[in-house]
Amino acid sequence: MKKIILASLAFTAIACSTSQTATKNTTASKKRDNNPTTYAETITAKDLGKHLFVYASDEFEGRNTGEAGQKKAVNYLKDFYINEGIASPLGGSDYFQKVPSSYLSNNRRGMKLNDSENVVAFIKGTEKPDEIVVISAHLDHEGVKNGEVYNGADDDGSGTVALLEIAQAFKKAANDGNGPKRSILFLHVTGEEKGLLGSKYYTENPIFPLANTVTDLNIDMIGRIDARHKGNPNYVYLIGSDKLSTELHQLSENVNKKYMNIDLDYKYNDENDPNRFYYRSDHYNFAKHNIPIIFYFNGTHADYHRPTDTPDKINYELLENRTRLVFYTAWEVANRENRIVVDKAN
Repeated sequence: MKKIILASLAFTAIACSTSQTATKNTTASKKRDNNPTTYAETITAKDLGKHLFVYASDEFEGRNTGEAGQKKAVNYLKDFYINEGIASPLGGSDYFQKVPSSYLSNNRRGMKLNDSENVVAFIKGTEKPDEIVVISAHLDHEGVKNGEVYNGADDDGSGTVALLEIAQAFKKAANDGNGPKRSILFLHVTGEEKGLLGSKYYTENPIFPLANTVTDLNIDMIGRIDARHKGNPNYVYLIGSDKLSTELHQLSENVNKKYMNIDLDYKYNDENDPNRFYYRSDHYNFAKHNIPIIFYFNGTHADYHRPTDTPDKINYELLENRTRLVFYTAWEVANRENRIVVDKAN
């Protein structure tokens, strides 16, 4: 009987040891499987559409800064991050950086605006947590005018839902033990349509020091095709990638060649471009502080700032491709050995 008990104990010990080894091997295997394509493929046209048909619906009343529809929008974003288990950098369930009425109104002469909020979510870096990669999009639009809802599906519902899907992909990577080396701040800014006010407020009241902010990848209108590209829809305009950092521009080019092969159009990156788009979206408030940026943009179209900018007109396959490009670029910036070098400071 004694021999049987000893043999049983020995077998149990061997089994436990084998089980622990298998668990360690599985965990190690997971950590080695850090191919970003695994996570980029979770960004789908279907999921982007599911979000956008809610976010750009009449229920959200055009998301005018400080008004009831915009409050619905920020709560939609907050609920998404809570449900995905993506933390707030502010702690607990507080995902709102308050932007007070006094600030908005003082910066928008002749217009009294209600309190508003930026929405912030955060994945902490595994090796360089104090270095921050910002991915941004503006959450607001034009509201209701003359009884018509300005849904803002492309402007900037497309960038907003892209940011949600990118955050989800990074979270899945983190859950697999492949979290980014640098921290990532997912920043939804308010008041863009009032003069880039939410991003201005953030850069004047940063949650993380601007000196530690590596780059801002800003997404503003990536769901449509402009007249210039009717015959070549697989494109995106890049603006500002080379303004402050040669390295960021080259990284962006290399990432696109490696993963996506989208036609990168630099027409609006020209210093002499009369549209001056470089100065007209939220990345510019980061660029003013010598933080390298890339602005992703599909150009304007007949529905730009019209009540006809609705979710049924979005090209979701293109939105998927462009969103994956931003994800891959963020992945490379967040995981490279050295932070992006600024060699063209203002």
